[in-house]
Amino acid sequence: MDENASQNLWATMVANDPEHSRRYAERWRRLASEGMDLDGEARLIDAMASRGSRILDAGCGTGRVGGYLARCGHQVTGVDLDEHLIEVANEDHPEADWYVADLESLDAETLATLGEAEPFDLVFSAGNVFGFLSPASRGDVLRHLHGLLRDGGRAVIGFGAGRGYDFADFVDDAGQAGFHCQGQYSSWQLDPFTDDADFLVAVLSR
Repeated sequence: MDENASQNLWATMVANDPEHSRRYAERWRRLASEGMDLDGEARLIDAMASRGSRILDAGCGTGRVGGYLARCGHQVTGVDLDEHLIEVANEDHPEADWYVADLESLDAETLATLGEAEPFDLVFSAGNVFGFLSPASRGDVLRHLHGLLRDGGRAVIGFGAGRGYDFADFVDDAGQAGFHCQGQYSSWQLDPFTDDADFLVAVLSR
């Protein structure tokens, strides 16, 4: 196997630059303090979920999306492999539950050890998380997310082009994982998806 196929891009970036996570978190805090609208993803997820839904923020980063959803009344669990980002999420968004966990190995058994044994109504992944996954893990991540959902639950995955994961390959992998692709869009505002789109938001159902 190609060595790069098993490397998580985010983990590699942090290993090469230990201050990367801190700068990333400070950037989002600065944008929030400047009044920038950072809630586009969260508004879509909120509209798709019944009030009080169990929601998994897969690759939660600083918790900006999951935190919004928790304040809307949802039961939000967020996971990320970056310890510093989880620290920031706990500080800035204490309404939700945040855990250090690697999405590439996250499954129902792992979540149960964290006290999260119930299936989720909705899973989402924003912030180009799927572009950071090691190529070898992508199919397993999708299968695990499928397994974490209740029957009829949905996953919403968004990431940009040019990150080493072709959109068509992603949709095929999602199908192999057991998902039905309900729709593909080119933005979190549900703009139509086209062949030359530079962003994909996929709505998948279990």
